Amino acid sequence: MLKAIIFDFDGTVADTFDTIVAISNRLALEFGYKQAAPEEIEQIRNLSSREIIRQSGVSIFKLPFILRKLKNELNNEISRLNPLSGIDEALSELKRQGYRLGIITSNNRENVMLFLEKNKLQELFEFIYSGANIFGKSRVINRFLKQANLTPQEVIYVGDETRDIEAAKRSQIKMIAVSWGFNSKTVLAEHNPDFLIHHPKELIQVISTLR
Repeated sequence: MLKAIIFDFDGTVADTFDTIVAISNRLALEFGYKQAAPEEIEQIRNLSSREIIRQSGVSIFKLPFILRKLKNELNNEISRLNPLSGIDEALSELKRQGYRLGIITSNNRENVMLFLEKNKLQELFEFIYSGANIFGKSRVINRFLKQANLTPQEVIYVGDETRDIEAAKRSQIKMIAVSWGFNSKTVLAEHNPDFLIHHPKELIQVISTLR
């Protein structure tokens, strides 16, 4: 029986896509990788997370430093960011139905807390887990399952990137991919999530089938 719903943060709950692209472009000169031109953005959305890193030419050794700088700069922008359209209503309804809601993200916990407080969403979430490695979400999910005393069958993950699908599969939990975030519906479908939805109101419909 489904008891808890885990959400990714960037691109799933928070509308951070344009801001993250802008910050990444600002950091390109400092860290020596190629900026994303406006006409390339849609193409980038059709690439998996690993393909984006390979195409950018970023050294794997520089990646942790780039991510740390990006998160720090995002902290300066967080007060101006908004929830994705319709996600707050869907979250409120799922909470009303009695599900435990939480966030697992590679963003900083501080950024998430600031965003939730600014948008009056903090009461909806029971837990927030943050992991520094962008490809280490499955380890964070597993740690959460153990600490919350939940089985994989009692949890579902909601995210907007191919790496979210990969993490859910590694942790053997069902996954709802959302096409309103970073990756396009095309590349998300290629990675075979359990569900693929295109508007937050569809969350309610999918969750109702899992009761």
